[in-house]
Amino acid sequence: KPVFNPPKNEKKRSNFICYAMKKASEIDVARSRLNYTLLAIDPKTGNILPRFRRLNEHRACAMRAIVLAMLYHCNIDSNLVEASIEKLADECGLSTFSDSGNKSITRASRLISEFLEPMGFVKCKKKKTQSASNYIPKKIFLTPSFFMLFHISQSTINQYLSEQKKLLKNLKMKEKKIFISFSDIKIISKLDEKSARNKILNALINYYTGSELTKIGPQGFKKK
Repeated sequence: KPVFNPPKNEKKRSNFICYAMKKASEIDVARSRLNYTLLAIDPKTGNILPRFRRLNEHRACAMRAIVLAMLYHCNIDSNLVEASIEKLADECGLSTFSDSGNKSITRASRLISEFLEPMGFVKCKKKKTQSASNYIPKKIFLTPSFFMLFHISQSTINQYLSEQKKLLKNLKMKEKKIFISFSDIKIISKLDEKSARNKILNALINYYTGSELTKIGPQGFKKK
């Protein structure tokens, strides 16, 4: 059975993504009531696609895994899944190999193109490539319906984004009030005393204007 295995040594995901992944793991997204009530739309023609039966167990297992993978790689600001279909397939155990060693990601690509996209859970856009190959990778965007699979509304997402903007704004204001950045503080903490002093002196000189330095004077500057 396919299972999503997050890549090792990657940066920590946001609180919202962790929250969404927890919600998605607590509910069977492949047997969700939404799968029966939403109308499947053909993305090419706009026509309603009739559905006569629920997902078979193989595709249901694949969906449970890939939903978590898409969330893990989702940029919540743009709803873009920052991973290729091949990467999603590899991390979910959906990639298969023939006897001759040829790799196939059909299980993942068909799940996306034949179910998730027609049902309106994702939107795919072809990405232009400079490669001579005929293979054109897709950009995958998660829709509000995708998050509704595990009962996260668009208003919840908007609230999180609003809080993040406020937090980022406050952080930038704090950084403006100090003469040295948080990243520089981490660097300085690892230096010897002489190197750290020189680094701080340079930061102070760059922080103040020439006229401000004149007013502060040598003694005032030394205290700072």
